[in-house]
Amino acid sequence: EGAELATGGTRRGIVVSTLAEARFFAAGGFDDILYAFPVPRWRLAECSELAQRLQQFQVLLDSPQGLELLLQNPLPGGKRWLVWLKLDCGNGRAGIRPTDPEALALARAIAQGSPELVTLVGVYAHCGNTYGCRDIPAIQAIARDTTAAVLEFVTA
Repeated sequence: EGAELATGGTRRGIVVSTLAEARFFAAGGFDDILYAFPVPRWRLAECSELAQRLQQFQVLLDSPQGLELLLQNPLPGGKRWLVWLKLDCGNGRAGIRPTDPEALALARAIAQGSPELVTLVGVYAHCGNTYGCRDIPAIQAIARDTTAAVLEFVTA
């Protein structure tokens, strides 16, 4: 019910952190889901099944190896992997640092490599480093730093 309210009844544009959540929402009629964790090899079959079943099942990438994994496992039926580049703006859990020289090369490889198989949708950052904050100004500072890092990266 909460996800339906949050999407204004569209059942589109939700983000999940586990594939169990993705399957739950897919079974409930949601057909535009972002799995907000870089696709691990052992979860590829589940991600492929969801990508084939849903109108839009989107995944995160944060490494050349992840991109290669998707390229070596294309989706059937003319579907393509919809990918967000996961940036690590200080959380340290997953993603590539936007200041890492490899980050821009990875974004270009996703965007220009094989768009008929893998399409770059955008960049994604999660401010999980706010979890330890003790006050609103600290949270706002992290949000400003993350926004600046993402905008600088996208501009580059």
